[in-house]
Amino acid sequence: MSKRNLLKLASALLAALVVTGCAKSSKPTAENPGGYDTATGLEYNGKDDNSFAVREYNGMPEVPNMRYIEGGRFVLGSYEEDLMKSRDNLERTVSVASFWMDETEVSNINWLAYLHYVSTDSSVSGISYEEALPDTTVWAEQLAFNDQYVDHYLRYPGFRQHPVVGVTWTQAQNYCAWRTSVVNKNLAVSDGTDEEAEAAENGEPIPLESGVVLPAFRLPTEAEWDYAAQALIGLQDIDENYSERRIYPWSGHSVRNPYGDHMGDMMANFKRGRGDYAGIGGKLNDGAMVTSSVYDNPPNDFGLYNMAGNVSEWVEDIYRPLSYADMDDLNPVRKNDYLDGPEQGYNYQSYGYVRQYESFISNSIRVYKGGSWKDVAYWMAAGTRRFLDQDSATATIGFRCAMINPGEN
Repeated sequence: MSKRNLLKLASALLAALVVTGCAKSSKPTAENPGGYDTATGLEYNGKDDNSFAVREYNGMPEVPNMRYIEGGRFVLGSYEEDLMKSRDNLERTVSVASFWMDETEVSNINWLAYLHYVSTDSSVSGISYEEALPDTTVWAEQLAFNDQYVDHYLRYPGFRQHPVVGVTWTQAQNYCAWRTSVVNKNLAVSDGTDEEAEAAENGEPIPLESGVVLPAFRLPTEAEWDYAAQALIGLQDIDENYSERRIYPWSGHSVRNPYGDHMGDMMANFKRGRGDYAGIGGKLNDGAMVTSSVYDNPPNDFGLYNMAGNVSEWVEDIYRPLSYADMDDLNPVRKNDYLDGPEQGYNYQSYGYVRQYESFISNSIRVYKGGSWKDVAYWMAAGTRRFLDQDSATATIGFRCAMINPGEN
């Protein structure tokens, strides 16, 4: 073999070794896609005006007030005895993709900021100030002196960090849309190109391909909420085993703290029994007759506060008694009336399929999760579920936002 051929062979072997050794690190990623399209070999960001532009991307922008929830498999449904005899939440194994969720309930000061910006520029969300106002009369009771909360709960500074209540499911959805608009506008102005910043100032959408903006804020699905509340990552043993099952967002079968200086204290803000909302003066247990701060009580293993107690929370799903039998086992949700009708054996009033009774079920009935300051311990269990019309509001229901996790875990 000639010297020239030997040199060629040595060079080829060296190149093969380099490629083999660096193959793993040289593969394109979302942050480092390389300079060429792997399918066509065409150059990214070439000198040609028609070349495909690929923006620099260093991961999704920081999500305000949100925690990353690593998805996985869990048992969805109620572990508790079905005291209501509804039989609408039987246990089944499902998987939930990773997502983001607010670490706290949306607070009064968050909502007051929303009201301020809506009143100054309703074009951002298309919602009027009147449409965004919570119903503060939810505090009014004919046989109780809660009148002071009607005027003070939302607006007095002392209640700033308490969860907003008196908001409907529809109002919560509007808030999610507004939050998406204002957060992405700020990101585009601060981190986008001049063209993107100008478009954001003019209220124009910023392309998702830019990587500058975040996915939409939204209400969590029932499955996401249940999964995040249980926070089973704190119970993992070897080989995908859990050391126990959780009834509440914390370990153990008690609603009291078993550890340290706070041993015996309640782990959530709830009603301990008839007429007992907080304990005895001088040693108030959960410290709140009604709601408390969104940061009160220890967070669960995902870092989420008040996934039991304080206020119940709206989720995305419409209510159906047989959701557990209908939904997919990956990212389950009941979004609409799909599968309803006589051919599936359902007899819902809204479709006129009534036999011996009239059903309360319709497409405006939404699920809400978790117990509130006015609920007994049974409703602190993560798997319990209730429902209410999407345009109704109470002093016990608030919400928090969620967001998909774009890309890899």
